[in-house]
Amino acid sequence: MGKTVAEKILEAHIVEGTLRKGEEIGIRIDQTLTQDATGTMAYLEFEATGIPRVQTDVSVCYVDHNLVQSDFRNADDHRFLQSVARKYGLYFSPPGNGISHQVHLERFGVPGKTLLGSDSHTPTGGGLGMLAMGAGGLDVAMAMAGKPFYLIMPEIYGVRLTGKLPDWVSAKDVLLEVLRRLSVKGGVGYIIEYFGPGLAGLTATDRAAITNFGAELGATTSVFPSDANTKKFLDSQGRADQWVEIVADEDAEYDKVIEIDMSILEPMIACPSSPDNVVKVSEVAGKPVSQVLVGSCSNSSLRDLMVVAKVLEKETISSDVSFEINPGSRQVLENLTAQGDMLTLMKSGARIHQAGCLGCIGMGQAPPTGSISLRTFPRNFPGRSGTQDDKVYLCSPEVAVASAIKGCITDPRDLKEYPHIELPEKYLPGDQRIEAPRASGDEIEIIRGPNIAPFPEMEALPESWKGIVLLKVGDNITTDHIMPAGAKILPLRSNIPAISEFVFNSVDEQFVQRAKDVAIEYIGGMVVGGDNYGQGSSREHAALAPRYLGVRVKLVKSFARIHKANLINFGILPLVFENPGDYDSIVQGAKVIIPALRKHIEAGAEKIEVQIDGKAYYAILEVSQRHREILLAGSLLNWASESK
Repeated sequence: MGKTVAEKILEAHIVEGTLRKGEEIGIRIDQTLTQDATGTMAYLEFEATGIPRVQTDVSVCYVDHNLVQSDFRNADDHRFLQSVARKYGLYFSPPGNGISHQVHLERFGVPGKTLLGSDSHTPTGGGLGMLAMGAGGLDVAMAMAGKPFYLIMPEIYGVRLTGKLPDWVSAKDVLLEVLRRLSVKGGVGYIIEYFGPGLAGLTATDRAAITNFGAELGATTSVFPSDANTKKFLDSQGRADQWVEIVADEDAEYDKVIEIDMSILEPMIACPSSPDNVVKVSEVAGKPVSQVLVGSCSNSSLRDLMVVAKVLEKETISSDVSFEINPGSRQVLENLTAQGDMLTLMKSGARIHQAGCLGCIGMGQAPPTGSISLRTFPRNFPGRSGTQDDKVYLCSPEVAVASAIKGCITDPRDLKEYPHIELPEKYLPGDQRIEAPRASGDEIEIIRGPNIAPFPEMEALPESWKGIVLLKVGDNITTDHIMPAGAKILPLRSNIPAISEFVFNSVDEQFVQRAKDVAIEYIGGMVVGGDNYGQGSSREHAALAPRYLGVRVKLVKSFARIHKANLINFGILPLVFENPGDYDSIVQGAKVIIPALRKHIEAGAEKIEVQIDGKAYYAILEVSQRHREILLAGSLLNWASESK
């Protein structure tokens, strides 16, 4: 039987286990990336390994999230990251140089390589035929230390593309259609692989927009083959020598397949407040908008901003709309300027921001109260914008610019002739500010600001455990619910005691104090949740900060992949209801006992008895033997230290 693209890359990188679906495997990681919101902690974790130099082929430290320097903390973290990169042998991309995923696509991505990033949208690299995955910072730190990355061998979900995108319909609409069909948890346990004759009409940046947004499916990653279109992109970047062809065999078999005829797609839009709340734009057209944002890691490529600029050559922005652009990289800015498109954008009244994530993670650009904001971003979770009760819609650049012109949600097909564009044969590289690794870091001193706190110590799992149900929540709880983002909280990412004060702040303002009170009498706390618990960002702080507060158990109906891995890495027991109906009878404040817990985990028990207010419930612990050892040790770092 032939192999898929994903299977070929995995086979070339496997170092532990066998490629049996559902079993744990360890793979070699070629490249890593971090961004500043997660990177500071990742490098503190890397330091704890004692490895003097990164062991990957390429590791890049990006600064693209915490760009608002309202006090010393973000600036201090940026100097820390630069000094770490110089000492340990990483590339360094400074503030304003661009969003990690866009810059990595342009300057570092290589077909057939594995990429692990401390950001959930790392699958962007799948647009170049990479196996690119998001993970917690601790997993990335271990990869930089030369350790394998472990995952459960996924099934492969094939998406067969046929036809050609019509005018005013773009790659964003392809993934919106996939989300409409599969939902935000439809990709859990799968790698999404695209194939079929429709691929010929999708450029590398089109594909990257799809694989980036594919993170919202909950999938392990998404991947395209590396073909002539991939080669064309790498050639335009001056990197043609790095191209290799990687395509699925003709007789490759997928575990599931859906087919999308792109020729019949219409402009789509995700309504508040979930990326899978997707409808046709025509169904919600006419709603007034106050803010339109184009950019973020999903849609900030040169192609996306060129389309916007060409439309605005003959149109003007509504006076009722704040139209804002977040370019993806310095390369995008340089090429827009060289082509004259930057002047068009400025004359239109658009607000041009620095190259960075910005409003996507609540770092400014919060919309007005009670108004609609249209964004080409990948997420619209409640309150993520920085405005409570926000009304954020997700759409393509075409829908965004049409709506900014009309002042209301607009089907772009209502505009005049579609502006067909030609991408440059050779891009201006825009990489002057990227620092290459130093030959040696022996003489480099790491600069630490006062906000950078030591990594917290974590005790091993006790023989038995008793605690309190600190909180009960519902389905689709995101990492934003657990550990909020935004300009107020993001600067605390390198200070766990400080950032832990905001755990579940948007859900229950009394959670932190309750956790502290419980810690006086009990070993710790438990959180009870519904389906798809922990969806969204890869931020390990959503596991690390609760652990700092004494949370040792989470009992839910199902977990999102990255969050479950992060829980294990920090010694939090990820339990799933054997009978999901038991969820209904558990109340916040109930007393919990898990007798002989350590003994059961050591014995490999999959079913764990959990006594809640004196009643026996049963939970499933679906983890590997390695995971069990990590849980017993209390954290991945403890386990790695014990294993030396």
